[in-house]
Amino acid sequence: MEKVLHLISGGDVGGAKTHVLTLVKELQKNLVVKIICFMEGPFAQEAREMGIDIMVLPQSKRYDLKVVDTLTGIIKDEGFTIIHSHGARANFITRFIKKKLSIPCVTTIHSDFMLDFKGNLYKHIIYTNLNIFALKKFDYFIAVSQSFKDMLVSRGFPDDRIFVVYNGMDFQEDINYKSRDEFLNERGLAHLKDKKLIGILARLHPVKGHEVFVKAAADVMIDYKDIHFLITGNGGELPSLDSQIKQLGIDKNVHFVGFVDNPYDFLNAIDINVLTSYSESFPYVLLEGARLEKPTIASAVGGIPMLIDDGVNGYLFKAGEDKELSKKLRMMIQDEDKSRSMGKALYIKASENFSLKNLAMDHINIYNKMLNNKKVRSTYEDNR
Repeated sequence: MEKVLHLISGGDVGGAKTHVLTLVKELQKNLVVKIICFMEGPFAQEAREMGIDIMVLPQSKRYDLKVVDTLTGIIKDEGFTIIHSHGARANFITRFIKKKLSIPCVTTIHSDFMLDFKGNLYKHIIYTNLNIFALKKFDYFIAVSQSFKDMLVSRGFPDDRIFVVYNGMDFQEDINYKSRDEFLNERGLAHLKDKKLIGILARLHPVKGHEVFVKAAADVMIDYKDIHFLITGNGGELPSLDSQIKQLGIDKNVHFVGFVDNPYDFLNAIDINVLTSYSESFPYVLLEGARLEKPTIASAVGGIPMLIDDGVNGYLFKAGEDKELSKKLRMMIQDEDKSRSMGKALYIKASENFSLKNLAMDHINIYNKMLNNKKVRSTYEDNR
């Protein structure tokens, strides 16, 4: 039986956290799987609550290499046959483990690594280049959309070592979330309980395109002055967005609700789910919204068009085009019956095509291919 070690920073939130934890939980049904991360926090705690085998190896700083020897020893002692890495920090550590061990290594490309540190010049120059340095040494790559595979190939990564696996989730598992009234009450927005609410659930990062959401909100409010817009998250782009909202004179209708730990609390509270990213892989927030049959509008980037059929189970718009977004928002606001039917259709497509079971089986097949290729190479080298 394969023994797979997943490496991740441990500071992850949102889609990457959901992906790794749900994937590993499902993989445990068929493989021996362990996660090692490099910081304590919600990620590690949630993994423990899910019954996942997880270990925390703290680093004194982001690229502290003292953990490499410890990890090498764990891999040898516990007999791991594959390393599966997630994110820049784990990729960097894996690059040095490969110097010590001949073990197949794969990394999942959850985002466009050239944009991960956009908005912070220092981090972009240092961390992006260190990540590229690490990625060049990996044996295999898992892209979470075909567009991400195309991106990797265009940047010189070998086509035959890149697998495409779209995200998936367990649509049968029970989910818990607060009522709309309870969520709005605790966020100081009880007065909005009878209003139509349009929301965006995304980290406050330039790549997420929140300014497009705000501009579209201002345009929609010309005709619909009683609609309200909710934005999640803390820090990041919040000051500049707040300034933009005040300049547009829509601050009474656009509300920052802060960090949201359980995405379903927020998604249950809103009427329309919007995503305005300039770059995406295959975002979990759309699958989570589909789980609740939420009418959805998203930018047509990454793998999103694989889930949303424009005008059938949601609406798509060209990234950055706030006028097109406001037009699609008006269409959803005006025809509530069609919006509800779109939400139901989105649930059907998501549950039939993007299940957690499919996600796990795709990974098991990839692991088997990696190990078989290693055996073939070893046999070839032995016979030379």
